[in-house]
Amino acid sequence: MRSNALLLPVLLAALAIPSAAFTQSSATAGRPGGGLAGSAHSVATPPGAAQVDPQRERIGNAIAEAERGQFNAAQYADLSGHPLFPWVEYAAIARDINTLPRSRAEAFLKQHQGTAVAGVFRQAWLAASDRRDDPSAVLSAWSEDIKSTALRCAWLDARHALGRVDTDWTQQAQAVWTSTGKSLPDACDPVFATLESRGELPSSLRWQRLELAAEEWDGGVMRAIARGLPAAERGLAEDYAAFIDTPHARALQWPKTDRSRRVASQGLAKLGKADPDRAESLLPQYASALNFSEADRGRVLYQIALWTVASYLPDSARRLNAVPAASYDPRLHEWRVREALSRSDWPAALAAIRKMGAEQRNDSRYTYFEARLAELGGDKATAQAKYREAARFPEFHGFLAADRIDQPYALCPATVQADPATRAAVAANPALQRAIGLHLLGRSGWAAKEWADAVAGFNDTQRQVAVQIGQANGWFDRAVFWLGKAPGELQLYDMRFPLHHDTTIRREAARNNIDPAWVAAEIRAESIFNPKARSGANAMGLMQVLPTTGEAVARRIGRGWGGASSLYDPDTNIVLGTAYLRQMLDQYGGKPYFAIAGYNAGPAPLTRWQTQRPNMDADFWIETISYKETREYVARVLAFSVIYDWRLDGDALRLNDRMHGRTNAARKPFACPAPAAGRS
Repeated sequence: MRSNALLLPVLLAALAIPSAAFTQSSATAGRPGGGLAGSAHSVATPPGAAQVDPQRERIGNAIAEAERGQFNAAQYADLSGHPLFPWVEYAAIARDINTLPRSRAEAFLKQHQGTAVAGVFRQAWLAASDRRDDPSAVLSAWSEDIKSTALRCAWLDARHALGRVDTDWTQQAQAVWTSTGKSLPDACDPVFATLESRGELPSSLRWQRLELAAEEWDGGVMRAIARGLPAAERGLAEDYAAFIDTPHARALQWPKTDRSRRVASQGLAKLGKADPDRAESLLPQYASALNFSEADRGRVLYQIALWTVASYLPDSARRLNAVPAASYDPRLHEWRVREALSRSDWPAALAAIRKMGAEQRNDSRYTYFEARLAELGGDKATAQAKYREAARFPEFHGFLAADRIDQPYALCPATVQADPATRAAVAANPALQRAIGLHLLGRSGWAAKEWADAVAGFNDTQRQVAVQIGQANGWFDRAVFWLGKAPGELQLYDMRFPLHHDTTIRREAARNNIDPAWVAAEIRAESIFNPKARSGANAMGLMQVLPTTGEAVARRIGRGWGGASSLYDPDTNIVLGTAYLRQMLDQYGGKPYFAIAGYNAGPAPLTRWQTQRPNMDADFWIETISYKETREYVARVLAFSVIYDWRLDGDALRLNDRMHGRTNAARKPFACPAPAAGRS
């Protein structure tokens, strides 16, 4: 058993807990592990709390060498008791997993049973055993905790190979077959072949999955399924698949069955996304020939309306009104509001909000817009009441509402309520300590596995303390992904809105004459303060700066360019990212909401939106942004800016002034509204 006692003070120090207060070593915990964390430089970390695992660099080197096949056990003999040593062992055996003796693999699984490293290795070993055609090894390593469909099929195939096919096998194999209309892994093909050979893949199950594939608009899967149907049924199934790909006139002669109607309506719905005009022109004849129900018609009309209004085409209002009420969902209700707003048709927008279901209508977004539209219509009493209701929410539209009625911003900050014993117990958790250690080594995937393993056994308070420990070690996204599961957790603002590198943020904001809260909000939205963040588009670092952008900005401001890797340096990233915000602010007329939209979506979409709706009020313009990601991003960054203003200075610039770049305007306080109608 690996002792945690030596390094336990590291995590305790991260929470400013005196280690002398605890006399029981965490070595008595049920799993091997040890303390490894070191505090990052965080404003929430007490001075002097930063400590590091003195062996971290060596354990990182050991893992890297094991991955390269260069690990020398004698050289690292002193690490054999280190809590992360199982990951060194994993790296070594995983590298040669295709030739690994089964005895060694099973010994590793037994030794580390119940830990994250065993779970990661188990999946890799199952896949390797399947490739090596070793069904006995697959069955030996199988666990019902595994969610991978490919591995489940490998397990089922192994059972068949060893003659262990029974009623349970059949039911499980059939459940995989009907689990989705999307393409399934190749590993499932032998299982389905066995089902077929045993007569346990009847036409009814084939048709069931074919209909699921039609709902996914996947003609390729439909054709593959059709090939297994009896000859008398195959032709119609293949014609169904052809229609999903490209609607054709043969469908007018299909049998008038529910299946034909569903497939035809799905094919026309798919066409409605790509070519709304053609789908609308074809719908009447197919609806008449096949006796479409209202739901069948609604399925097509929904897509026609959605993809027309998403581009704000001239027929948007008519097509939205053509969709049956029963086919409306929250998404289409939202677009009906946006379409009316885009035309500045305030009565139509208000009517669209009032057609929403109660839950959607009472969201702070639509409570605010109902107030705004009522105000424009002269109904001041309704407007004031709705503004007061929306202003209770510490969100973008709640802050906008508070500005309209000149109220303080709503904020009810809370802190984690945990006694020293609870904090010590969490800090001593071996899986949590391994998670923190792996995070500090940059092994994010492994760290996340250990984290999930740790928090699975925590109650709400323990999970909150774990998030605190993560943040004290620079793992800030734990608060974003792991808070909000219990009442009141969204009020843990210090944790949900971490503030790191604030000296640099203030300095660069002042240098560029922009709001420091905006810079912090961009970092929170882009990377959650992870300096090593990297996107699929190769945006890098805290502010997710593209290397080409970083180089251009560095040249413009006369700063030396250290190459793309320099964007992982927090100071460099903030310098270049903040200068780029200033550049965009200047480019877009000093309006931060335009700059934020451009930062997310790029110049071409932004120019289109500005051209489509010139001179529109900022709140309406933001709501009518076509891209969901950008629409929510702009609102999120602006709301984050208000909260970071509170974190930085205790009060905040009015959101309406902030949106328009008026940084020297009056500021306003925060206050916690009475608890009766508030929301955390």
